[in-house]
Amino acid sequence: MGLSADVRATFTADGAESFVVDAAIEVDRGESLVVLGPSGSGKSLLLETIAGFHDHGGSVTLDGTAIHDRSPEDRGFGFVFQDYALFPHLTVAENAAYGTRYRDDVRDPEALLAELGVADLADRYPPTLSGGEKQRVALARALAVRPEVMLLDEPLAALDVPTRQALRDDLAAVLDDVTTVYVTHNRTTARAVGDRIAVMRDGEIVQSGTPEAVFDRPSCPMVAAFTGSNVVAAAALRDAVDLPADAETAAVRPEHVRIDGDGSLHGTVRRVVREDAAYRVLVDLDAAAPTVEMPTNALTDGGDARLSLFSDDPPATDDAVRLSISADRVSTYGVADK
Repeated sequence: MGLSADVRATFTADGAESFVVDAAIEVDRGESLVVLGPSGSGKSLLLETIAGFHDHGGSVTLDGTAIHDRSPEDRGFGFVFQDYALFPHLTVAENAAYGTRYRDDVRDPEALLAELGVADLADRYPPTLSGGEKQRVALARALAVRPEVMLLDEPLAALDVPTRQALRDDLAAVLDDVTTVYVTHNRTTARAVGDRIAVMRDGEIVQSGTPEAVFDRPSCPMVAAFTGSNVVAAAALRDAVDLPADAETAAVRPEHVRIDGDGSLHGTVRRVVREDAAYRVLVDLDAAAPTVEMPTNALTDGGDARLSLFSDDPPATDDAVRLSISADRVSTYGVADK
């Protein structure tokens, strides 16, 4: 058993249209569920609603016991905020130990600070810390009270890339076997820390499953684009791949597109971008493709017939290339799949 939440909440700002969160999640004991989605999709509102910060309909249960009528402090959750929410007038050690004065079953705050690599900062105050240091202290404070569930709201979003990578690795270790709901818009983080991923759009969960299922078999064009797949008009691939007759849109991950002298797809290199371990190559296909409606929030980086791929030895811009794709790596969608 673990955490089960099926909540509905309506949020209205002055002069703005109401935003509705209507979502259900299940998290097994010791499992990490990542709620992934673009900005404005309702991820943080969902997390805050589960935590009890907002009035809501539906239910929240923990190990089969209903807790949705309880106050936030009585739900047994540890919450880590994006902006740290540390007490500036308390030292690092005092911040980490803050919640232990109200609980009997607690962890050693000093040991947690050591585990998170900030024990040497125990006598410092939050205004003197870096963003990564503040987030490590916030995490120690949340873990010190032995929460039943950890709720983390974009804890790495404000950090620089090296700090984010280091803390992401530490998070995966510290949260191992801790029941966790982790909100992020970063797909790399989602794959690194999630046992399962739930993709959110417009206040609803549109797909959930293992990282492999979500990234390799996206349920709709929006999920495909947001998780990094190429999303193109199906007609652009028909010369190379046998697709269903009713397919309107197709998706394929960049790692499954290959430069191949015998490939059936012809195109022209438009851009070559160096990334950490390889080059990303953007190729405009020669095949004419009808215009299709690309998914909301899609990161398509081009038109309806552009493919992105990775290469260790990339061609030059404006080179003509041939590409191949394995048919079993392509996901297809009809008119109704948005």
